[in-house]
Parts: sequence; structure tokens; C-alpha cells
Amino acid sequence: MAKAQKSTRETIVAAAAKLFYAEGIRAVSVDAVAEAAGMTKRTLYYHFESKDDLIAAYLEGRDQPNLALFRKWFEATDGDLAAKVEAIFVNLARVARHPSWKGCGFLRTTAELANMPGHPAIRIGAAHKKKFEAWLAQVFAEAGIDEAGELARQMLLLLDGSFAVVLLHRDASYMESAGKAAAMLVRAAMPGR
Repeated sequence: MAKAQKSTRETIVAAAAKLFYAEGIRAVSVDAVAEAAGMTKRTLYYHFESKDDLIAAYLEGRDQPNLALFRKWFEATDGDLAAKVEAIFVNLARVARHPSWKGCGFLRTTAELANMPGHPAIRIGAAHKKKFEAWLAQVFAEAGIDEAGELARQMLLLLDGSFAVVLLHRDASYMESAGKAAAMLVRAAMPGR
């Protein structure tokens, strides 16, 4: 069976995603996205009212795949809850060692738009981080951890902190260290400790 063709909108978002992640949202023009998508700027603007709408679509497209990947790494790991949480960090460190890795697209976009707190992309990035936090809070609550929400927040802080430090130093071992800290926190929070 032939692979379904992407819609024009999907083609534009895919081209934008590749360019925005590689070069940053401010460095990439609408002209460059249209060219990479193989269409005219007019066609792009038919599907997106503005570059801001395109930036928001780029992040919306990253949301569920990223969350699904974290869940996959978590579920595929043998061991206790702490080992499963640590696996998220270990797998991110593996990804961060790839030469094309540029950090967390949500955080990088937020940094570029820091002077525009109402931008739709910032709201999408914040919602993505809250979904990750809520998922872990649910996992922790199901494991009987009393302060599940607080522990999930700590995991998010370790995750985003490690994204920042790995991007600064280009040393993925910082993410592995964050994973070890996360595992220690989870073990300490487990009932019966």
C-alpha cells in the first residue's frame, strides 16, 4: 500500500520544524520555509496567517511525539520506578550525543520569544511541560507516593536543567547525572522508606 501523501500544511510544518530546530525560529525566514517546502510564500500564507502561527504549529507537532517517546522509554525499561524514570534521562543523553542535537525545541523557542510572554508558542511549550509533569505525577501517585505532584515537578526541573547544561557544555553526561539524581529522589519518596 502506498504511503499517504502529506497535506500541504503538513509539508510546510515539516519544513519549518527542520529549519526552526536546526537554526532557531528568529534566524529562519518565511521565505526559507516556503523554499524548503517547495512552494510559494503565498501558499504558505494561505495555510498560516503569520509566522507566529507557523511557530505554534511547529511546537504542536512536537508535543505528542515527544511525550510518547518519554513514555516508550519509561515502559521499555526493566526495573523499579526509579530505574524507569532514570531511563528517560539516559535515553535523552544518548540522543543529545548526536551531532544534530540542539536541545529542547520548547525551551529554545521560549528563550527566543522571552520578550513575548503571550505568544501562542510559549503557551504550547508551557502546556507540553505541564503534560509531562502531570503524567509523572499520575505515575507517582499510582505507585503510592504521597507528594506525587511535588516529585513530578522536581523531575521536570532536573530534566529542563539538564537540557540547559548539556546545551551549554555539549556534554551529555550531565543528563545522566540528572537521571541519577532523579532516581535517588524517586527511591527516597517510595512508600515504606
